[in-house]
Amino acid sequence: MALFTAPPRSICILRLSAIGDVCHAISVVQAIQAHWPSTEITWVSGKIEAQLIGDLPGIKVVVFDKKAGWAGMKAVWQALKGQKFDALLHMQAALRASALSVGIKARYRIGFSKNRTKEGQWLFTNRHLPNTESFHVLDNFADFARYLGVPFDAPHWNIPLSDDDQAFAQQQIDSKPTLIISPAASKDERNWLTERYSQLADYATEKGMQVILCGSPAPREIALGEAISQHCQYAPVNLIGKTSLKQLTALLGAADVVVAPDTGPAHLATTQGTPVIGLYAHSNPKRTGPYNSLAYVASVYDKHAEQQHGKPVSELPWGTRVKGDTLMQDIQLDDVTAILDQLIS
Repeated sequence: MALFTAPPRSICILRLSAIGDVCHAISVVQAIQAHWPSTEITWVSGKIEAQLIGDLPGIKVVVFDKKAGWAGMKAVWQALKGQKFDALLHMQAALRASALSVGIKARYRIGFSKNRTKEGQWLFTNRHLPNTESFHVLDNFADFARYLGVPFDAPHWNIPLSDDDQAFAQQQIDSKPTLIISPAASKDERNWLTERYSQLADYATEKGMQVILCGSPAPREIALGEAISQHCQYAPVNLIGKTSLKQLTALLGAADVVVAPDTGPAHLATTQGTPVIGLYAHSNPKRTGPYNSLAYVASVYDKHAEQQHGKPVSELPWGTRVKGDTLMQDIQLDDVTAILDQLIS
């Protein structure tokens, strides 16, 4: 039975990070808005993620600065002082998020199902979702909407992009067939080999495509982009560290294909309807891959998971990861070019 039989007055969303997970959550929040347009929605978000959701229609965003520690938590509580929500959707099973939730007042404090929760989230909630067979992270988020009483069949996104952001993207792409490579995951071990990124870029160029590199201004990402460019026979356009989050979103939306490991831009591209070739070894792409492009994933996860854990992937716990610094090298160039050929043919 649904938690609400009539639209609630107010809902608070607690999802601080990361970009990919926030992209998943946006589709769920916007489904709630479409079903209950009168419900007031407040979203507590991290600073970077607020750049993406700060102008979503009909959502009040309260920013949590995790670098400020205790002072950052108190600032959020002060911003929400005097408010009591009908429901808090605690969509981040992490201890920091749970601690932050203590100062958010709500009648129903809803956490993940018992077979999906972790880090003691159940101590900070008074309702949790029914045990679920939902596998992808986005589908686990969608269970929140269904629990409230909101139907959810497939994700849809409406992320506003300014004329300037769209113009930036069009200026870079200029109607040319374009492959964007977002090469850096959150950890270097999850990156593909530098020389293979370069070989893929040259392959795409020889197929008549423009190649653009994108990523954050983090020094490690800038260094990776420079290394890829140095190994290329045909220099790609290197925009790593040179875009805002919204410019990046517009750029990904204007591309024909995106290639990325387990990283936020893969999911940003998904929100814009661009096919993504995901590169996976450490986590199950059926759980964390680009939601609408799972048919285009190049993955060696199953092989390594079975080797490390001694049983078929189907028998492993949800969220099982595999370890190793060299796993990504097992994704061969031919694995990726074959998918690219399929997408551009």
